[in-house]
Amino acid sequence: MKQLFIILSVLGILNACTNSQETNKPNIVLIIADDLGWADVGYNGAEFYETPNIDKFAADGMIFNRFYPGAANCAPSRATLLTGTYGPRHNVYIPQGLARGGDVSKMRFKVPTQDQDSTFNTFHVSINTVAPEFESLAEMLKKSGYTSARLGKWHIGDDNQGFDFVSANGEPGFTTNFNGVEKRFYDDVHVAEKMTDTALKFIEENQDNPFFLYLSHWEVHTPTKAREERIEYYNKKNEKNNFKQNPVYAAEIEQVDLSVGRVLGKLEELGLDKNTVVIFTSDNGGVSKQTSNLPLRAGKGTYYEGGIRVPFCIKYPGITKSGSQSDVPINGVDFMPTFAEITSTELPQNQPVDGASFMPILKNETFDYERPIFFHFPLYIGSGGTDKVLPAFDGTPNYWRGVPSTTMLSGDWKLIYYYEYENFELYNLKNDISEKYDLSKKEPEMAASLLKKMKNWVDAVDAPIPNVLNN
Repeated sequence: MKQLFIILSVLGILNACTNSQETNKPNIVLIIADDLGWADVGYNGAEFYETPNIDKFAADGMIFNRFYPGAANCAPSRATLLTGTYGPRHNVYIPQGLARGGDVSKMRFKVPTQDQDSTFNTFHVSINTVAPEFESLAEMLKKSGYTSARLGKWHIGDDNQGFDFVSANGEPGFTTNFNGVEKRFYDDVHVAEKMTDTALKFIEENQDNPFFLYLSHWEVHTPTKAREERIEYYNKKNEKNNFKQNPVYAAEIEQVDLSVGRVLGKLEELGLDKNTVVIFTSDNGGVSKQTSNLPLRAGKGTYYEGGIRVPFCIKYPGITKSGSQSDVPINGVDFMPTFAEITSTELPQNQPVDGASFMPILKNETFDYERPIFFHFPLYIGSGGTDKVLPAFDGTPNYWRGVPSTTMLSGDWKLIYYYEYENFELYNLKNDISEKYDLSKKEPEMAASLLKKMKNWVDAVDAPIPNVLNN
């Protein structure tokens, strides 16, 4: 009897330890703005836009100066973030899935294109859909007992990918991604506030167990719309300081900043701030018609820095140090392995995970600075006003935002190979953040080395390369 009592006592202690470990797993809050440029936050130099909550959060945590989401557009970058895989694996390359925004006759190759016949379907693309077979961040974390919520923009298909609570606009159960139709809330001046209200309620209701909150704002994507009194505030700021900035865009940024402040405040109020990893970032670069991405080149839809480098700050209590920064490049594929390490969760077994955990960077430990990061874009995208920076194959200047290409980052170096023109550009981002100086001719050995690594990656992931001429 005495032995039985001892055994039961030991089992009770073990169970208590197990439950304690589950309870002490860090919560994760991931807040993403839509189309917010790298230069649109105060800590990166913005003077007209006001982001006091984001700036304080960045100062209290760690800033990554070179964070690159998975693509230069929203749908593919979200697919990459969700699955930990590069574009050629999930096949989401562009919003609406097909080449668009230009005269088809100016495309050198046939690729899947809006309003074209089946002869243009020369390889497979996904129409804003991540296949249910992929294990998502939410499904991965569920294995470790996490409850998850996604609020706001989804943009990657009908399947909810394992999130326990979903809402497109903050109203419980209001999900619009069914039957291929997704209602948008870009011009809803109340949506950020409603989503944040629901986020705070989710945090309160799940404070006793580990949770994952994915708060995906509709701001600052066009069409922009904001409260009249805040537009007037920024109009007056323009007049007083001789700025010539977009007051509506500024008011939308303010909405995102207020949301960040409210979420951080709720975590602190409930005593969860000491056990919650919080990340703030954006899905792709800013749109040049709305904002300036300077000193970065170009903007959304392009694979220059203005299209793919975005704000990123993180606070991991007990791990990150206040005021710390990193210049190590990281990518959207890195979320999954990082979250797996943070939560001691097994990575998916039914899909490759292309990223690497950036926990060593947070801990100020060694990380491979030269690790290659890739972007593959096999389509064409036009429109975008001043973001049209690439010529058509017939020589028409500034016609496309994106043409079939593969982009590779490795440490300070960046290589863009254009299948459209059968040439490439090489930049040293440490010395030339604005990508003014193409070094492809001056650095032939570096170019050759990167080209070889790029080709090996393209082959390894079976990336589609257009090869059917459009004539």
